[in-house]
Amino acid sequence: MELRDYLRVLRRRWPLIVACTVVVVAAAAAVTFTTTPQYQSSARLFVTTSTTDTASDSYQGGLFSAQRVTSYADLVKSRELATTVADDLGLDISAGELAGKVSASVVPDTVNLEISVTDPSPSRAQALAQAYALGLVDLVRELETPSGEKTAPIKATIVDPATRPGTPVSPQPVRNLALGLILGLLLGAGAAVLRDLLDTTIKSTEDLAACTDAPVLGGIAFDSAARQRPLVSSLDSHAPRVEAFRVLRTNLQFVEVDHAAKVFVVTSALPEEGKTSTAVNLALTLAQAGHRTLLIEADLRRPKAAAVLNLDNAVGVTTVLLGRVTAEDAIQKHADSELDVLASGAIPPNPAELLQSNAMADLVKQLRADYDMVVVDAPPLLPVTDAALLATQADGALLVVRYGRTTKDQLTQAAERLRQVDASPVGVVLNMVPNNRRAAGYGYGYGYGYAPSSPVTETSRKRRGRRRSE
Repeated sequence: MELRDYLRVLRRRWPLIVACTVVVVAAAAAVTFTTTPQYQSSARLFVTTSTTDTASDSYQGGLFSAQRVTSYADLVKSRELATTVADDLGLDISAGELAGKVSASVVPDTVNLEISVTDPSPSRAQALAQAYALGLVDLVRELETPSGEKTAPIKATIVDPATRPGTPVSPQPVRNLALGLILGLLLGAGAAVLRDLLDTTIKSTEDLAACTDAPVLGGIAFDSAARQRPLVSSLDSHAPRVEAFRVLRTNLQFVEVDHAAKVFVVTSALPEEGKTSTAVNLALTLAQAGHRTLLIEADLRRPKAAAVLNLDNAVGVTTVLLGRVTAEDAIQKHADSELDVLASGAIPPNPAELLQSNAMADLVKQLRADYDMVVVDAPPLLPVTDAALLATQADGALLVVRYGRTTKDQLTQAAERLRQVDASPVGVVLNMVPNNRRAAGYGYGYGYGYAPSSPVTETSRKRRGRRRSE
């Protein structure tokens, strides 16, 4: 991944980064403010040897003191000294527990020894530190005094007595929260990159290009109000969703410019990707532009188009294929537009057999001659073969891909299903794109432009009808 890829991931996954940061900072705050404060008191000792008259003896004494002071620092953690301190202060505490409260360090390149004690009580911390310092002085005198002698050649002297601490040494809220913030950001960024690497859903035109050679004909933005108002005919003429379908309509007209492409199958890889709403609104947009348009509800398993348009689906494709009514009698007119609709009819037990029958081929051929544009709402490609069968009778298939849900493997398999029947997709529509994404095809790459469409009068319709009859 390049730097811009990381920046893209951070920009896309910023909610995850914020969530991780908040969790880690909250955990750091909880630990910080529930931890018992600890106070630290220190005492400093100076280790010396007996005074001599010569410089060489003084130098040797200094080296000896420097060597011994390290041993004295180790003695501070001894159980014997801890027992002595506990007895002196009258503490009911074990030697091991008391030894865990004390630490000793040697100041580099000196013979100074610093004893520090940490305790929840500042006064007890001071008392323990002073007691340890006094106890070490006595222990050094006892250990270093030769047998039969009254004085030791080396001694430890307290130069800085223990003082009462005013502020706790732990916890440190500012430090802990700062570390929590840094750790949270690092964890969030790592989780964002990992999730992006593991995420195989389609979110850009680059992802689409990696799965299929079909061009991106448009991008439909996610609209939370689409469930209440699914049809573009019920929206304002300049609403973003309306403009998106106008862009799709315009781009679709440039597909196969050398051939009279009229019949397009609208499908998707899996259900719930928006192929029915795309088919319905594309057909409505084509009808609004003055094209004599027919929408065929060819999803004979879970038909939804007629319900979206508030039309009756009791009579439709299956009724016509069985020869009970003619196509002209089964076609309904959408009240709010000039769109003709052929509903699904009764759901049959054998949809695939009906769709690949000669009767279906004849019906498509007839409707192709009667209309400028025919939009076929087909089932998803991966669960069933219906859409692939319909694509062989149409001029092309339009694949609807749901942003952030359809995976690359699913789209690749869907395109392969079409290629297996010699019906490759003519274009891809990226559906439900978040409003902050502007890279989903022409409509989002360059902004919406108003598709030129002149009002269609009754006279112009009659002229087109005469030209078709001629």
